[in-house]
Amino acid sequence: MRDQTIAIARAAGAILRDGLHTRRSIERKSASIDVVTDIDLASEQVILAGLREHFPGHRVIAEEAGDDASESAYCWLIDPLDGTTNYAHGYPMFCVSMALLVDTVPTLGVVYDPLRDECFVGERGKGATLNEQPIRVSTINTLSEALVSTGFPYSRRVDPDNNLAEMARVTLEVMGIRRAGSAALDLCYVAAGRTEGHWELGLKPWDTAAGALIAQEAGGRLSTWQGEAWHPFIPKLVATNGAIHAQLLKLLQ
Repeated sequence: MRDQTIAIARAAGAILRDGLHTRRSIERKSASIDVVTDIDLASEQVILAGLREHFPGHRVIAEEAGDDASESAYCWLIDPLDGTTNYAHGYPMFCVSMALLVDTVPTLGVVYDPLRDECFVGERGKGATLNEQPIRVSTINTLSEALVSTGFPYSRRVDPDNNLAEMARVTLEVMGIRRAGSAALDLCYVAAGRTEGHWELGLKPWDTAAGALIAQEAGGRLSTWQGEAWHPFIPKLVATNGAIHAQLLKLLQ
């Protein structure tokens, strides 16, 4: 199952890579700033076809196609292009994200960055890898030495709960903040020790399920902004190396 999922993610990633410098069809999903491209849809079709072939009967919840409502203990959470706004502008930070939940528990996560050919994988109880090599979170334990990342909801223009106040507070305490535009990759970067933490709100389950499991299997800690247990269907997430978790939570509450 792991190898088949990686193969599907890589095939979808090839669609993203090949389409990056072609003319793209871009549409707004609603009155918000959320967009979808023709490449999102092409990537998703590759993933859906692969899942139907290898895992028939599994439930699939995909960002563009929605929930097929199949009755199964196995549920896939699929983002065929995490970082669509980046992609639409030709900004090279995006990925394919695939997660498998078994009886609602995240069990397998694959995040593939086709431009860097980096494939992050997490399996519950088996650790996390980057291109088949084990990865671990960093050991930095103070905010003043930490590099963290964040993101903002599509509703930020109209919703006062938009993370701007929190970002201002955190900015004054950490070494630096990055805003890459792909929550899945942000979480994988925590897993790989490239950053010490990520926090965000307004997230969807397909944005986070795979990356969060990878971060957790690499030794990281996940929670809500209140420090409670987190699940992919909860829209506010904090993921850290564990050592700075309490310090970051204090700034978000």
